[in-house]
Amino acid sequence: MPELSLRTLNRTLLLRQKLNERVAMPAAELVRHLVAVQAQEPNWPYVGLWSRLTDFRHEDLTVLLRDRTVVRATTIRRTVHLTDAQDYRWLHPTVRPAIEPTLRSVYLRDAVEGLDIAELASAGTELLTGTTISRRDLGKRLSERFPGREPRALVHALGIIHPLVHDPAAGVWGAWRGRSVSVSPAGEAIGAPLADGPRPETLIRRYLAAYGPATAADIQEFAGVTRLAAVIARLRPELRVLHDDSGRELFDLPDAPIADPELPVPVRFLPAFDNSCLGHRDRSRIISDADRARIAKIASGGVPMYLVDGFVHGRWGLDGSTIRITPWHPLTRATEAAVRDEAERLLPLVVPGEAGKVMIETR
Repeated sequence: MPELSLRTLNRTLLLRQKLNERVAMPAAELVRHLVAVQAQEPNWPYVGLWSRLTDFRHEDLTVLLRDRTVVRATTIRRTVHLTDAQDYRWLHPTVRPAIEPTLRSVYLRDAVEGLDIAELASAGTELLTGTTISRRDLGKRLSERFPGREPRALVHALGIIHPLVHDPAAGVWGAWRGRSVSVSPAGEAIGAPLADGPRPETLIRRYLAAYGPATAADIQEFAGVTRLAAVIARLRPELRVLHDDSGRELFDLPDAPIADPELPVPVRFLPAFDNSCLGHRDRSRIISDADRARIAKIASGGVPMYLVDGFVHGRWGLDGSTIRITPWHPLTRATEAAVRDEAERLLPLVVPGEAGKVMIETR
């Protein structure tokens, strides 16, 4: 197969991310396809699903959270994501090697230095088993057992030792910033034990289905884990090996579709932290290095962006009941109309029950 151009990689990513055309699939199936949906803040996953699904409603995701079909917890890149509950059972053990070193971080040093980790684990088991408890109350009870240590840091440390999932209320629609969270043991919440070890082969195959073709570095960037090269080497006979137009080796599933570089794509609004923009080491297939540099200083806080012709064209945000759009590149009259139309379709989702409006800033 000839080398894959940047445009081919872009169209293929949009195709596999369901961003080239909205699809009529259950929300649970889409979450599973995407492996993990970034959920650092409660409302953003709803925008990501809306941009991919036909007729998506808030309750389509809320129901999944409440019945534990989908769980909210720390997984890839040591960040809060939504995952299919059954996927969490293998995904958490797979990314756990990247989570555990956090116990030695500067943030947790004062909380765990000189602490018997086994004793902390035992206390956590006692306090968590059979219950759902707010992180604030959990921190208070832990600090009573381990006086002189910061409660929030103790809770953080315990969450590294024990896989914990958030209560459904933490992920329901209604907050653009984090809210109070209660937690419970993952196995209890899901109703089944976690896998007894990592399954990197599963991670690689599932990642490639939704984000490929990709380099080994891309897969590691998405998951936040390292040392996958040896696993890819074992899988190599069953993978398709491709190259981009700079000669880099890309891996893919043998039957995964490669898009036509001229595939028509519409304007799309993405939530902050969408994995279509974060799921590769080299993100130029969807956002240019120059545009990444525009938001480098604030990227950790999350920047919602929109796509024109498949690539990030600017950012957007919610100012009260107004969607405020900031283009980074010139808009033709037709493109401006398409951006405005898509933003107006988004309004009922992000400001339900209100008379919202759209404002496009001039350069």
